[in-house]
Amino acid sequence: MPETNRELLVQTRQLSVERGGRTLVDSADLALHAGEILTLIGPNGAGKTTLVRAILGLGNITRGELYLKPGLRIGYMPQTLHIDASLPLTVARFLTLGGGDKHRAQRALERTGAAGLLHQPMQALSGGETQRVLLARALLRNPQLLVLDEPVQGVDVSGQAALYALINELRHELGCAVLLISHDLHLVMANTDTVVCLNGHICCHGHPEQVTNDPAYLELFGHRAQAQIALYTHHHDHAHDQCGEIDPEHSHHA
Repeated sequence: MPETNRELLVQTRQLSVERGGRTLVDSADLALHAGEILTLIGPNGAGKTTLVRAILGLGNITRGELYLKPGLRIGYMPQTLHIDASLPLTVARFLTLGGGDKHRAQRALERTGAAGLLHQPMQALSGGETQRVLLARALLRNPQLLVLDEPVQGVDVSGQAALYALINELRHELGCAVLLISHDLHLVMANTDTVVCLNGHICCHGHPEQVTNDPAYLELFGHRAQAQIALYTHHHDHAHDQCGEIDPEHSHHA
């Protein structure tokens, strides 16, 4: 973990989760401080969501310790959202179900680049619009910790980098920490401080570039993933606006 003087928000020590006689997470140690982005990566079934659910208090911890800052405000963005197609639910109603008001909901939507969606039916939203609404919902609590489970799920490639850049901006604005689950290290590495590679246990952790050269990472994802990261790092010579379109003002062409 990087050295930091910022406040410790989350820490696990030797945290293990077992279910049905199987160990899903084994002896995980991690720490997350205010203002940091920590990204969990790993193959399907590696225990990423299980570990996050344990931190959120949504799953039982078999062994080990969990520390959460007392009174920690958490904004959570789930991986998927299932809404009955016959249920009349607008974005405004969805955002205010927890007791908020339309004014705060509109401000949150504006911050996530989804200002025009307040009165749209949830079922009519695109994948990218749904993710921005879910992110707006996570912001309503003025969180000290944002927990984002695959936040670019269902978003087209052109919008993924823009959404990760937005998350990076939010952590600076709010001073919050971000705990992120992602399969796309080549996209998140520009906007994360620490990567934790999980495969039932923590295989490796550190700065993104350090992790991509770690033998444990290469064993899991192969050299093709490393080449993909190098390609993205050296050739992603343009920026995207909040809607995922190329922003000519912030692009750099060779």
